[in-house]
Amino acid sequence: MTGRVVLVVGASSGIGLAAAVAFSSRGDAVVLASRSGAALDAAEKACRAVGTAAVDVVADDIGDPDGAGRIVGKAMDLHGRIDVVVHSATVMGYGTVEEMPAEVFTTVVDTAVHGTLHLAQAVLPVLRRQRTGVFIGVNSLLGSITVPQMGAYSTAKWGQRAVLRTLQQETRDEPGVHVCIVSPGSINTPIYDQAANYTGRAARPPVPVLSPERVAAAIVRLADHPQRHVSVPVGPANPLIVAGFRFLPGLYDLLVGPLFRLAALTRKAVPPTPGTVLRPHPAGEGTHGRWPAER
Repeated sequence: MTGRVVLVVGASSGIGLAAAVAFSSRGDAVVLASRSGAALDAAEKACRAVGTAAVDVVADDIGDPDGAGRIVGKAMDLHGRIDVVVHSATVMGYGTVEEMPAEVFTTVVDTAVHGTLHLAQAVLPVLRRQRTGVFIGVNSLLGSITVPQMGAYSTAKWGQRAVLRTLQQETRDEPGVHVCIVSPGSINTPIYDQAANYTGRAARPPVPVLSPERVAAAIVRLADHPQRHVSVPVGPANPLIVAGFRFLPGLYDLLVGPLFRLAALTRKAVPPTPGTVLRPHPAGEGTHGRWPAER
């Protein structure tokens, strides 16, 4: 029962929602932010159901340069401080660099890179004034590797990782302020069905598929015991895949295309779609996707 104030951006679905519920169950006050106001209503109920000290919602978009400032301002107006920030807002897209519409590709990248920039510029001054606080960015395994037909998401997560790593270096002068990175692999969330898709085939998470609660547990541990200069992997295969990408690039490039088609695409034909990249679909949001997951 820590009694902290936790701001979760991207709290209406998937990892963000699982993290919000996890903090709520510990008695923390949570402020839930998302561009999907309708989905935030369900997220608020989920947090209240596990016994949070307080729960508030802010419907806004960190893709808007002023959105992060409004989100942080509302949290400060409500509580006067922010102890933990969880940034999990993301959108995903499948399709080759040549085939994906430029607007979709750019929005996938902007949500991760500029969204992280906007949020950091809005909230880090608050943490510095407090001289304490933890900023946790949810990155991805694809922030360390590339995969054909996932160029937009890899570009987004590589760029986001660069911003987060730089922030880790630039906050060394304030020992009480920590910037942490979590890098999940395949997680059972709705993002695979919500993603933009220009491959012609429905997407799925490659095995092993873990539950979003497992990532949420890693986020809570970082909030309790922050670790600088590391990216906490969530997924047993992550280190092996990253090692293959770095040390055996020829073999990796030979295998990654066929393995991606086998493990990440189904046989179901689907028409081209921007998914939720350009606008949210609240009805499809929630903590879990439709994939079996190890809990």
